[in-house]
Amino acid sequence: MNETNLTGRPAFSAPAKFFHWITVLLLIIQYSIGWLMTNVGRATQPVGLVGLHLSVGALIVLVVIGRLAWRAAHPMPPDATLPPVLKAVAGVTHGLLYGALIVFPLMGWANASSRGWPVSLFHVVPLPPLVATGSSFGHALGGVHVATAWVLIALITLHVMGALYHHFVFRDDTLRRMLPAKGGQPQLTGERVGNEAPESP
Repeated sequence: MNETNLTGRPAFSAPAKFFHWITVLLLIIQYSIGWLMTNVGRATQPVGLVGLHLSVGALIVLVVIGRLAWRAAHPMPPDATLPPVLKAVAGVTHGLLYGALIVFPLMGWANASSRGWPVSLFHVVPLPPLVATGSSFGHALGGVHVATAWVLIALITLHVMGALYHHFVFRDDTLRRMLPAKGGQPQLTGERVGNEAPESP
């Protein structure tokens, strides 16, 4: 491989990095809350950690939608150095990951609505119910929501493994370009830098 194709590329843009790392932070918080909060039963009320879990989940949906909107407006040029098979695997993994990041919280939101729980962004912005109170479909989604938590973990693991594979096997700059900028590292800010087009994760 040509070394000039693997190094020296500009970092991902500041908005792309923001969406990426705020999603990572929110997922860490959300899974931590999920492990710490009590099991949800018939008598459970949406207070304390349960209410916080609902708010963070709704925020994740909004952040991911914003991230997808940014990526649609700033498409990432294809990586010409990546073999076609790995490029396809990466595309499928990214698609499934984005889908899970939206569908997974929405299932919890629908389950909350079926229990008659109000969902809001930290008790400031009220959000509409996704299903009617008592909805059997919403209740069923609660069990699926718990099971798919592990599916999302598996997809995140694949994503991290892909980044590490780039770094340690291909020895390219994919991982470094997503890290916070250091020193004089060039960074895309929405305009072209050299001959590179703006990229998003």
